[in-house]
Amino acid sequence: MASLFKKKTVDDIIREQSREMRSTQRQITRDRGALEKQEKQLEAEIKKMAKTGNMGACKILAKQLVQLRQQKCRTYAVSSKVTSMSTQTQVMNSQMKMAGAMATTAKTMQAVNKKMDPQKTLKTMQDFQKENMKMGMTEDMINDTLDDIFEGSGDEEESQDIVNQVLDEIGIEISGKMVKAPAAGKSLPGATSSKQANITDDEIERQLRALGVD
Repeated sequence: MASLFKKKTVDDIIREQSREMRSTQRQITRDRGALEKQEKQLEAEIKKMAKTGNMGACKILAKQLVQLRQQKCRTYAVSSKVTSMSTQTQVMNSQMKMAGAMATTAKTMQAVNKKMDPQKTLKTMQDFQKENMKMGMTEDMINDTLDDIFEGSGDEEESQDIVNQVLDEIGIEISGKMVKAPAAGKSLPGATSSKQANITDDEIERQLRALGVD
């Protein structure tokens, strides 16, 4: 019972109109088919009367044929009108829905604009941009500092390794000379000491030049 008193919406009305128009189109098509059938019958009757020489009957039937064809043409015009009305109704329905959607969107935008403070939003965006720039600068400084630390540490360690290697090689050569020195010093102690000093200095310089150390 409640559905009987329910108010019809625009969509309900449009659906009913569409059903009625489709029904009208089908009825027009059936009427046109009946007229075409009568047209063929009249043409056959006219031919039959013409063969018998009954010209009076031919004229009467010919007038009926003309009227019938005019009526058939009118069915095409009516069908075109019905189609146009159906299309126009659908277009109006689409426009109404679009207007409703625009109204809803406008209300939503108004509500958002009331809650949104343009100045506060602008300040928030500016603060975000500022902090983002600070973060980028801080990250660059940290990366540069770490690069300097690691690069400096590596160079220092490499330099120390080279120095240790040079000293080790020089120490080995000096130790070897010093081991041989006492054996030769039994006969000429003073001369041997002077020669050992000279050989040791020359040997050191040669080792340094061989290692590329000035």
